[in-house]
Parts: sequence; C-alpha cells; structure tokens
Amino acid sequence: MTLSRRGVLGLAGALGSVGTAGAVGAVGTAGAVGAVGTAGAAGAAPAGPVRAPRAADRVRTGFERLAADGYALLAGQKVGVVTNPTGITADARHLVDVLHADERVDLVAVFGPEHGFRGTAQAGGSEGASRDPATGLPVYDTYDKSGQRLADVFTAAGVDTVVFDIQDVGARFYTYIWTLYDCMRAAALAGKAVVVLDRPNPVGGRRAAGPVLERSYASFVGREPIALAHGMTAAELALLFNGEFLADRPVRLRTVAMSGWRRQSFFGETGLPWVPPSPNMPTPDTALAYAGTCLFEGTNLSEGRGTTTPFEVVGAEGIDRRWAEAANALDLPGVWFREAYFTPTFSKHVGKVCGGVRLIVHDREAFDPVRAGIGLLVTARRAWGGFGWRTDHWIDRLTGSDRVRTMVDAGAGVEEVVGDWAAGLARFAATRGEYLLYE
Repeated sequence: MTLSRRGVLGLAGALGSVGTAGAVGAVGTAGAVGAVGTAGAAGAAPAGPVRAPRAADRVRTGFERLAADGYALLAGQKVGVVTNPTGITADARHLVDVLHADERVDLVAVFGPEHGFRGTAQAGGSEGASRDPATGLPVYDTYDKSGQRLADVFTAAGVDTVVFDIQDVGARFYTYIWTLYDCMRAAALAGKAVVVLDRPNPVGGRRAAGPVLERSYASFVGREPIALAHGMTAAELALLFNGEFLADRPVRLRTVAMSGWRRQSFFGETGLPWVPPSPNMPTPDTALAYAGTCLFEGTNLSEGRGTTTPFEVVGAEGIDRRWAEAANALDLPGVWFREAYFTPTFSKHVGKVCGGVRLIVHDREAFDPVRAGIGLLVTARRAWGGFGWRTDHWIDRLTGSDRVRTMVDAGAGVEEVVGDWAAGLARFAATRGEYLLYE
C-alpha cells in the first residue's frame, strides 16, 4: 500500500493528474481556458466504432483490486456496503453476494441510496428498509438522511467500516456522489471508517465543464461548490471532499483505485458490463447527454422521462421543427439535433405527443453536454412561445445559482452564458487537479 494525496491510504496511490485543455466552459486539469480540446473542432468527422477491449485491456475496478489483495483493507472489521445494482463484478455477480460468501469479510449490513438497493424506485424515492432475501442481511435506507441521523443508522447497523461502491455518471446533480459525501460526514460523526471502491466516470474525465455551485444554492443535487460536469471518479471526489469540504472533521478514508482506466476513456472502452445506475439511465449514451439535458427538469418541457431514450430527447406539446433548426444553427461541436416526436408514459406530458429534438452525438471527444444544454435552453425559449421555468426555480438548484435562468431570460446567447462561469470553473479545475488519480 502507498499513501495517496492528502495522506489518504489507497491500494494504487496517485497515478498522475495530466489532462487536456478544453474549450471555454470546459477546463482541463491544467486549468487553461479558451484553448481548443484534443478533438474540439466544430464539424469534426463522426467518431468511428468503439473497439471492444480484449480481456487483457479491460479496466479493473476498485472492487476487483480489493478482492485481488485478499480484502486486506477490511480484515477484522464489521463491514457495511453502500451500493445498488451497479455494484457488480466483471462477470456480473453482485459484490454483496461475493462478500457475504467470503469468510475473510464480516459483512453485516447493506445501505441503499436514492432508487434503492435494488434500483426499483423512481427519482426522488427509495425502497425503505428491508432484508436481502439472498443473504439475509439487513438493508438500511440512506435516502434523505444525513448528519447525525445517518450517523445513527451506521451505529445501529453495528459497522466499523462503510464501503461505497456505486456507478456514478459524472454530473453534479446525480445524487450518488452526495450520498457518498453524506456517508463520509456521518461516518466521521459516528467514528467509522470509509472505503471507496472506484469505478469509471462513464463519460470520461479529461476536463470539468459547466458552472460551479454557489453554496447558497446547496441541496441534495449539489452539496458543495464543484462543477456541473466534474470529470472525476468517485474515489477522486472522495479525496476532494475530505480535503476541501470536510477538513474540519475529516473521515478516516481509504480509496481503492482502478487499474487500466484513463481519463479519455468512455464507458464502452472499459470492457465492463453496464448496469443502469437508475431507472432513467439505461445506457452510457444516456449518461453522455445527461449533464446538459437534465437541465430541462427545471423547465416545463419533458426531459424524455417515460420514453425509451430519456435525456436524449427533449420536448413538449406544440413544438415543431423550428427548435431543431435553431439548435443546429448554433453549430455546437460534436452534436447534431434532429427533429423528434415522442409520447411520454409517465412524468411530464403523459400520453401527449411532444415535439422537440433528439441529440445525435457524432464526436464524443468534442461534445460538451453542458454547452449543448445551454444551447437548447436558449433556442427553446426563442423558438417556442410556451417555454417556462418550473415555478420553484429548480433550474437554479441544477445549475448552482440563478445566473443561467436570469441570463437566458434576458436574451443572452450561449457563449455569453458559458463565459459567465469561466473564472469559477478555472478555479475549480485548479483544485480538482490536486486530487486526480489517473492520467
């Protein structure tokens, strides 16, 4: 074992923090603003097919590396695992089943996040407490719990160490990273240790993008000031949380890094099986669009929930081809917008034919989902007279301040909106660079 950044113990240590600079609004690990990324030219040729990795090339997750080390980090401890259906091995077995069957690990509890341990609950819900029928282990619900309330759950479960292993999707408002944050803070209060088993950021990690949260807008879709598309893995975020935001009471944190993952890698290049992290995240392509199109949760348009392509289609009743034409006229790098029609089966506009756009990402390296999301907000407001924000101004929670909403309402263009967050993003990128584990 080696000591990684900030004195945190990990199996792999720090591998490096070199990245590439992105376009304005998408800062690389070196923090440069205004430079074009490695494939950032507008109109770049469509990406070729992704080569299926050979077994020898496959990414090894943190769990695999923990197992290969004989679970040494967990020896002599009563263990609880925070996980969901994504906590699987390379051959698609669930880690709870594997750990429970191994006499070297004393697994005593499971903790379920939003959507639940089995992943059946929709957004804003959980499965509650239960007992896992396969192992007989108690399953505790962490959703909507934090601070001392969550610390009491860990104490009641009788655990010494809380292990976190959940597949994230790379966006600040995807709540699993804040479940990690809340578990770290609660574990510190309860005197427990935390072990984070790392998994890939499925949309890569070359750069951060989007606005940085202002603390006055903190919520469960953003506890602390990080960029909307953070470009980090769960273990890297845990190191950042402990070093920057929990420094007053840091948790005893250990991370187990992956092997074989590089920052430019997208999920299809990892050789790992994809399990939907939540009911409306069916594919890695969904994750690629999510950081931008989830902004439409803050509007009266459907973000595609209740369709087979959530977050890849956006629209509402009464929208026609003019929106797609206006979005394409922006000539945003890496993406085309196709006129689309769909009928949601739940969530907004249930049973109604919606017109809108479908995102076609033709160059993943060049594509900036946050810039694309802003482009769609700007053009939707101009092309459709029915455009409106949710009355609770949820968009402000999603973007991390009221700046996007007020600027769009004032008629600002995409580059003006994106440029508004450049300075804050550059500062975050500099901090982020201190905690990166992979090249």
